[in-house]
Amino acid sequence: MNQAELKASIRNVPDFPKPGIMFRDITPLLADPKVFQAVIDQFVAKYKDAGVTAIVAAEARGFIFAAPLALALGARFIPVRKPGKLPFETKAFHYELEYGTDSLEIHTDAISQSDNVLILDDLLGTGGTMEACVKLVDHSNAKIVGCAFLIELDFLNGREKLTPHECFSLIHYADET
Repeated sequence: MNQAELKASIRNVPDFPKPGIMFRDITPLLADPKVFQAVIDQFVAKYKDAGVTAIVAAEARGFIFAAPLALALGARFIPVRKPGKLPFETKAFHYELEYGTDSLEIHTDAISQSDNVLILDDLLGTGGTMEACVKLVDHSNAKIVGCAFLIELDFLNGREKLTPHECFSLIHYADET
């Protein structure tokens, strides 16, 4: 399934969550098993020979793609969550947002230095969430195989925050339209 076909399954919602933002709603894609499977299949094709041992994803929409991909690759799925949501010892990364700060946490024993980690999310915008995930993985000295996304908003330049890691996106948007 090519990028145009995948884009056709994304609903554009203008002025959400605030005026001037074009929200890319993935729920129609998720509601179509053939398209959803095509997305997972494309990620599998890209990473099947990369030696991925763990897939890290931030809540909540990253989980939707990371769990089935982890099963398909025979890798562990490792959730990254907002503070206070994980039941064991955690390490956190605090990061700046345009309107304040936020934090993400991962279990302290989730990743070892021998892991080959793929970090996955549904959307790359400014790169703040993915940068936090990268920092959490870096702390464990594991190898990051790459950062993967269903959607990338190219005009927000989020991949710049992820250098030197390879970024792979199935769908690109050049602007808000």
